[in-house]
Amino acid sequence: MQTKWTAVEKKQLWIFVAVAFGMPVLMGILMGISFYRGNDVSVFPNAQMYYPAAGVMIAVLLTRKKEEKVPIKFFTGFLILTAVMAGCAVASLFKPEIQLALISQYIIIFGSIVLWLLLWLDKKEVRRKYGLCLGDGQKRKPWLYVLIFLGLYFLRIFLSYLFEGEPGMFLEMFKSPYTWLNLVVLPLNFFLVYTAFFGEEYGWRGFFQPMLQKRFGKRAGVLLLGVFWGFWHLPINLFFYSPQTWLQSIVCQLITCVGIAIFFGYAQMKTCNIWVAVIMHFLNNNLVAVIAGSADVISGQVIAWRDVLILLILNCILFVPFIFTKIYGKQEQSAGEAKLQ
Repeated sequence: MQTKWTAVEKKQLWIFVAVAFGMPVLMGILMGISFYRGNDVSVFPNAQMYYPAAGVMIAVLLTRKKEEKVPIKFFTGFLILTAVMAGCAVASLFKPEIQLALISQYIIIFGSIVLWLLLWLDKKEVRRKYGLCLGDGQKRKPWLYVLIFLGLYFLRIFLSYLFEGEPGMFLEMFKSPYTWLNLVVLPLNFFLVYTAFFGEEYGWRGFFQPMLQKRFGKRAGVLLLGVFWGFWHLPINLFFYSPQTWLQSIVCQLITCVGIAIFFGYAQMKTCNIWVAVIMHFLNNNLVAVIAGSADVISGQVIAWRDVLILLILNCILFVPFIFTKIYGKQEQSAGEAKLQ
């Protein structure tokens, strides 16, 4: 069922767009300047992950009624952390000799720990209203969707090796003790760096997805989200992921974001739990480094058009079918799918 946005929703949406998309544009210009100066630009992608959630929080704070209670402690802490990360990104342009990439990692860890505390200091009913609770008391089995995603993730890797004619390489990556050590440490790392992934998911799945689905329907809404999400990465594609093959990188990003948006959207509607999407996003980004044995594979990629075609085929096989599931066909909007107020 497609309905128009209210006046408040429109205002919230414009504020969200101004922050979530406006900041990457402005910071992307600085990132480009820093890149062409030969500086390390890795702080910029980390900072960019915080902007979507910051956009939601600013929208809520600017449009709420005077008597309306919000998780002010958590929101304030998150906005301060976002400002600090953005400041580090800007500083890395003017002070490249300072190891701000490393410093920003410590800031994320410290900020994540503090924000766990601030989250629990806000009242439970307020956290629940703004989609911050770990659960809603219903038996939705959120862990099941994380396991499904892990299965699809590793199946995608196996199939990619199969396309390359080297299926045995899939098992080879599990023979390294480094892989197993990092898999064990991965859950602990989540609690120390979750704010970056929350920064995206609270914006995309927590706010933008239900807004788009309300106006354009569930299927069209999530597809639009995937496209917007893909283009949101544009500065990162140009100056970090794959500067040499930036066009292929942009196309890959769109394919990936549309495919993952379909599955993440499916999981979000099934669980009504933003933390499921946060965990899956964390796994999606960090398992790459675990499997490759180094985080260096994330930047400076050289992508061939054949890789783009393989990615398209794999996403169509693994993720796109979820858009034809029953929950995408339901017309009514459940309480769990309602946007953040």
